[in-house]
Amino acid sequence: MKTTSSSLTEKSYVSRRVPFFKGRWESPLAGYLFVSPWLLGFLLLTMWPMIQSFHYSFTKYTLLDDPEWIGLRNYVRIFSDDDVFRQSLKVTILFVILSVPLKLVSALMVAMLLNKKIKGISFYRTFIYLPSLIGSSIAVAILWKNIFGSDGFINKVLGIFGIEGISWISNPSTALGTLVLLVAWQFGSSMVIFLAGLKQISPELYEASSVDGASKIRQFFSITLPMLSPVILFNLVLQVIGSFQMFTQAFIITKGGPVNSTYMYALYLYERAFSRYEMGYASALAWILLVIIGLVTALIFASSKYWVFYEAEGSKK
Repeated sequence: MKTTSSSLTEKSYVSRRVPFFKGRWESPLAGYLFVSPWLLGFLLLTMWPMIQSFHYSFTKYTLLDDPEWIGLRNYVRIFSDDDVFRQSLKVTILFVILSVPLKLVSALMVAMLLNKKIKGISFYRTFIYLPSLIGSSIAVAILWKNIFGSDGFINKVLGIFGIEGISWISNPSTALGTLVLLVAWQFGSSMVIFLAGLKQISPELYEASSVDGASKIRQFFSITLPMLSPVILFNLVLQVIGSFQMFTQAFIITKGGPVNSTYMYALYLYERAFSRYEMGYASALAWILLVIIGLVTALIFASSKYWVFYEAEGSKK
């Protein structure tokens, strides 16, 4: 009887204790507590600077004096009198048009090769992904500058075949192309996402199409691309947003030259802010860039209903 009484007492204690803690941890306050470090960082390091920059975009602010409210004058000046703004926007859009498709096509092709079951495939995946880990670093930008210089590796290889090379980064017709190649070389992240998407395609689809006599090319366009279309949409949006913000490579390799042929929008924004100390003007440029990226992204999502296929719904959405 003592044992029974003791066990009953213990059970009653547990029954009283569990709801006490259960009620506390099911409270919304626990969720807010866990998310508070991120939330605090977002409010202080992202939201507040965005609000400040939006305010500064309507002011004349040079960091040396107090902000002076000037209304829409910065925006009017940008669209009416700033030829460098139009040139930098033109170069950036051209860069996006050239680099994004090349990067996505390269990533998809390599992902399909790495989707094979061969010996040592993990090593190949790691080796090919490596450039994406170091590709945005200053060291790689300097290395790329030396490779495409007048005495660089490319011209030395051409010299072996008796071809006289040029200074690729000093020629207005080829400078932007060197930056496009550098960005396209960093396709590792897109490749990994494509590879994950390829793993989700059922092999039964390819087997059934093979029985019907479909070739590899037909399978690619009729099975692989439609099934990968949501992944393509995801990669496309990410790469477009990243390409519009391209800065490091242009700043290190070409400084925007020659003849402003690689003068990226983000580089122009940086020089306005930290070389000329026109923070109000730079803030207006930043918000224009945000609107442009938002419009392009919205256009991509609007067009996705014509080419993105969702298997669960059995139709295009």
